[in-house]
Amino acid sequence: MEIKIKTAIGALTPQYGTAESAGADVHAYLDKPVVCPAGDWIAVPTGVFLEIPAGYEVQVRPRSGLALRHGITVLNAPGTIDSDYRGELKIVLINHSKQDYTITPGDRIAQLVAARVEKIQFIPTEQIGSSPRGEGGFGSTGK
Repeated sequence: MEIKIKTAIGALTPQYGTAESAGADVHAYLDKPVVCPAGDWIAVPTGVFLEIPAGYEVQVRPRSGLALRHGITVLNAPGTIDSDYRGELKIVLINHSKQDYTITPGDRIAQLVAARVEKIQFIPTEQIGSSPRGEGGFGSTGK
């Protein structure tokens, strides 16, 4: 699929790590390193602007290596970039670790994945059908 992209001067275009990667790595667009304090979150600019075709979204997902090694993930994962949004992509990272984490210019901070969007047509009703699960919620299906 094709998505039009505009980048700020010096910003990096998202890139796939391998031929079969589902997500394209997006990079931090910074003048200087910034610190994401332990237990806190920050919005990191990317310098990337997208024109996503109607009927699609781009999801912002964490990078597994950052999560495993440093406790850094995307706070609102998966984040959604709507097809009508034209502003700069900013990635909200959260530091779940007990140590501050420094993000340097050009660091790969998240992944972008395109997905089709199916609109829901909500149909008002007085009653919904039953199921074997019923109203069982959090933890109701086991550990």
